[in-house]
Amino acid sequence: MDNELREHKAKDLLDNPLFQEAFDALKEDLMGRWSQSGSTDLEARESIWLAMRLLEKIHGHITSIIETGHMNKILDKQHPFI
Repeated sequence: MDNELREHKAKDLLDNPLFQEAFDALKEDLMGRWSQSGSTDLEARESIWLAMRLLEKIHGHITSIIETGHMNKILDKQHPFI
């Protein structure tokens, strides 16, 4: 898949209301579980923390595809022979 198509698909994904709803629902569920977990339940809290980080990494990766594509377009306009 070429970079322009990757950028377009990533943007479509982040703009998709169902995708956004899924991320928001997962994040809210994880935060609820974390707030209801006992302070001594370290295994559950660590698992929830890891899940939260994973959600952030997935969203960050998709966002970086868009940003990288955008930066490549700017560089191509400013320095077409590099």
